[in-house]
Amino acid sequence: MAAARMENWGWRAMKGPLTNPGFRRLWIAGFVSEVGDWMFMIAMPVFVYRLTGSVTATATNFILELLPGLLLSPVAGVLADRWDRRRLMVGVSLLQVVALLPLLAVEGAGQLYLVNIVTCAQAALATVFQPAKYALLPSLVEPADVPAANALASLNGNLARLLGASLGGFVLAGAGLTGVLLVDACSFLLAVALLARPFGVRQPSSGHQPVWRAWTEGLREIRERRGLRLMVLPVGLIGLAQGLFAVLFVVFVTERLGGGEGETGLLRGVQAVGGIAGGALIGTLARRTDPSRLLGWALLVFSATTAVTWNSVYLTTSMGFFVALFVVLGAPGIGVFAGRMSIVQMYTSDATRGRVLASFQSVFDGFQALGMALAGVLVARIGLPLALDVQAALLGTAGLLALWHFRPAAVAAGAGRAERVPAGAGSRE
Repeated sequence: MAAARMENWGWRAMKGPLTNPGFRRLWIAGFVSEVGDWMFMIAMPVFVYRLTGSVTATATNFILELLPGLLLSPVAGVLADRWDRRRLMVGVSLLQVVALLPLLAVEGAGQLYLVNIVTCAQAALATVFQPAKYALLPSLVEPADVPAANALASLNGNLARLLGASLGGFVLAGAGLTGVLLVDACSFLLAVALLARPFGVRQPSSGHQPVWRAWTEGLREIRERRGLRLMVLPVGLIGLAQGLFAVLFVVFVTERLGGGEGETGLLRGVQAVGGIAGGALIGTLARRTDPSRLLGWALLVFSATTAVTWNSVYLTTSMGFFVALFVVLGAPGIGVFAGRMSIVQMYTSDATRGRVLASFQSVFDGFQALGMALAGVLVARIGLPLALDVQAALLGTAGLLALWHFRPAAVAAGAGRAERVPAGAGSRE
């Protein structure tokens, strides 16, 4: 009975933002756009391998999917503040359709350069879409609904990964590259249709200063606002832990569980299932809990569950047992995303929100890359088991920092300096 009541509360909390027609349209548009992105991201490396038979060429295509996010985040944030965010997302979605067209001419391995150019273009456009979406989100819902709205957006990401990744492989196998391009284009056009009507919010103009100056203005806001400044280290630690995870996870599955490619893909995929299943609980917490407490406790739960996962290998190597553990890991992951995103949104003015969000994404991506680079060094110096425990400890440290930085006394002191900005700030048309 208690579990059923909690589930009802959870879905009621999640439904709060969904009663807003504007957010509902943005939410569905983001979902179908992400499905298209995941379809492309999964299908293209497979297509490249079929086309060339080269592991190097396939790895290059993967890298080209990641680079634009790291390099273009600052520019994407400036665009999200300079232009109307809804129109920017519409324009990006239309350009994604146009960018697919050159692939219709691909016939052999000699045109691999064309595949890589389009891959870069699609990844760059997706990088522009995301900060515009998350910068617009707080203007569409009530301040109390912002964490739940972010949890729903994270839930979308998990659903899109499951559906888009599956579609990418199946459509490529059944209908070839042309089929992938057609379904992909339809997803982007559906996003355009959903975003075509204005939301009724007016975005404050950030002027037309040079990109570099506009970006540094966003950095200055991070430096001057205590709430944002104190988020830099936790976000960096989360990124560092994620980078370590990306590398150590593969070694863990291979060396400790005796698995291969299939088991690696299975365990990564079931995290999305856990995120979907835990959505109702996170919705309840997001509605009833301050975003900083949601972030802090979600990170502590994430850290503890991760540590249990790594060390359970001393008791069993049953794949079914670890599938269950990785399903559980998906739920606190949504809480971490919702809390982290909500804090940044709520402590940022609407006029600079895109740049601040993009800057934090750059911090996350940069520390994630550092974690990937350090993973091998850690394993060589202290061994895999201890390196895995370090990864879990980084998440716990980030959680403790979030709880300490945003404890009531510190927030009250910061409020006296007018640092906190209402999440729904922004005039309406």
